[in-house]
Amino acid sequence: MKKQIIIGFLTGIIANATGVGMCVVIISFLKGTSVSEVFDFYLKTGNAWAVLTLGALPNLVLFFGFLKFDKEYRARGVVIATFMTAITAYILYFN
Repeated sequence: MKKQIIIGFLTGIIANATGVGMCVVIISFLKGTSVSEVFDFYLKTGNAWAVLTLGALPNLVLFFGFLKFDKEYRARGVVIATFMTAITAYILYFN
């Protein structure tokens, strides 16, 4: 049971990191700049929380995918990872 929750949590963190990367790549493609410039821009302006929350969208797909295949404990881990992302974004937004 704990192992399944940890697997879901790690999967959620990896999906979130992948989502952040995809958001930065898409934004850099649309603006015609490099990925590092876009990432630095969001860090310097204090809007990294926006990219972080957009990066959590793949967790939604993971959550419902785990539920479809009756992996409830892994889905719980994804929810925990999403809450951690939300708390991090909240801290970044208000600091």
